[in-house]
Amino acid sequence: VQLQASGGGLVQTGGSLRLSCAASGRTFSSYGMGWFRQAPGTERELVAAISWSGGSQYYADSVKGRFTISRDNAKNTVYLQMNSLKPEDTAVYYCAAPSILSTDYPREYAYWGQGTQVTVSS
Repeated sequence: VQLQASGGGLVQTGGSLRLSCAASGRTFSSYGMGWFRQAPGTERELVAAISWSGGSQYYADSVKGRFTISRDNAKNTVYLQMNSLKPEDTAVYYCAAPSILSTDYPREYAYWGQGTQVTVSS
C-alpha cells in the first residue's frame, strides 16, 4: 500500500487548506482512512478518520467544527479540509491506512504516507 499526501503549506491564522492523500496498491474503497499530525516534541495524534463508506467518522476535539474528512473512492483519494486554522494546528500531517477491514472508522493503522507540513502563522 502506498500513500502520497499533498496540499500542505504556509497559511495565516483563520485561513484554509485542503490536504489530499492518494492511495494505491489495494482496493481503496474497502478500507477506512485516517489523518494524523505531529508537532515538534509531541506525540503523533489522530486528527480525523473515516470508514470505507464515509458513514462513520471521527474527529479530535481540537478540530471538531473546523476540519472535515472526506473521500472519493473513484479517485482513490481521501481529503482533509481544514478551515479556521490556528497556530496550534502547525504540524506535519500524515495520512494512514489500516491493514484490516471494518465497517467503522479505523482505530489501528499499518500504512503511512510521507507527511506534509502545515504551518499556520499568527
